[in-house]
Amino acid sequence: MAWNEPGNNGNQRDPWGGGGDQGPPDLDELMRSINKKLNGLFGSTGGKGGSSSGNSGSGNILGLLLLAILVIWFGLGIYQVNQQERAVVLRFGKFYDTVDPGLQWNPPLIDEVFKVNVTRVRSSTHNGLMLTEDENIVNVDLSVQYTVGDSRDFLLAVRDPELSLNHAAESALRHVVGSSDMHSVLTDGRENISVEIQARLQSYLDNYKTGIQVVKVNIEETRPPREVQAAFDDVIKAREDEQRVKNEAEAYANGIVPEARGTAQRLIEEANAYKQSVVAQAIGQAARFEKLLAEYKRAPKVTRERLYIESLESVMSNSSKVMVDVEGGNNMMYLPLDKIVSQSPSVSAGGQQAPMTLPAQSNDFRGTINTDSRRREGR
Repeated sequence: MAWNEPGNNGNQRDPWGGGGDQGPPDLDELMRSINKKLNGLFGSTGGKGGSSSGNSGSGNILGLLLLAILVIWFGLGIYQVNQQERAVVLRFGKFYDTVDPGLQWNPPLIDEVFKVNVTRVRSSTHNGLMLTEDENIVNVDLSVQYTVGDSRDFLLAVRDPELSLNHAAESALRHVVGSSDMHSVLTDGRENISVEIQARLQSYLDNYKTGIQVVKVNIEETRPPREVQAAFDDVIKAREDEQRVKNEAEAYANGIVPEARGTAQRLIEEANAYKQSVVAQAIGQAARFEKLLAEYKRAPKVTRERLYIESLESVMSNSSKVMVDVEGGNNMMYLPLDKIVSQSPSVSAGGQQAPMTLPAQSNDFRGTINTDSRRREGR
């Protein structure tokens, strides 16, 4: 027997639950069957008759709506945390977890997610009149660069961490500048002041638990008040002149001292050379005298005469006068006096002055002098 043939005492054997109609299954019946399954899934039961059909249609719409809401709710919980960010999760307003970069999911309407950029460098500027240790007033422009070091403390520990940063920077700046003199603040001490301000500011922020990490503190500009700018410029100019004069004095000293040391060393070397020369000459003269003494002992008369003649030649060669001693009164003798006087003494190769050589006409005069010297010795 076919499944759609009548039988069983006239009962319908159509599996779709139809009546006596022997046609193909109706779409309404198919929808009713699906609605029943959905109602059983969500715990609702259908009635009978016409009310059952109406409840089935409303249950169908409700189930689809709930399914769509469930899908949307699940999709709203998916979020992406970038590499430069950290996410702080609050569950029912209370801290729950800190989320690292990546694709994350948290149940929406239950968890609240706050993303914080922890790599971006932020900047904060400060300006004000400060009183220095030596009771002078300076105007300081300060710039603070910072990042978020702890995202939880940055969001939850302090109500306004950036306002706390401004107050802490103001306090640290006034403390450090108040412990320094005006000259160091305005000139070469600014770098040390920046380092000290950064260390003190970081300690303040850590105590406040702001979650801020200070990267760099820069003193942009330091200047005196406008009312005393002219006087301050005069002081700076005077200090520059002082430094310039010091540099010139040092340069002069660096030029004079080595020269004086060189002159002193040269004089010492010349003195040593003169000493050695004098000693060598004395030694040579002593040796010469010893040799001359030995010759004198062998032939005293000849040696004495030779010494006498050499002495006269040495004296007369350096004199422009000519002395003549001739026996016989008014004997006239011609001498080339003009040539003898005009002849300049020559210098020998050894550095000593050579005796003047007489011309040939003076040989007779030399013989006369020798005769006279012998006669005097005979007396």
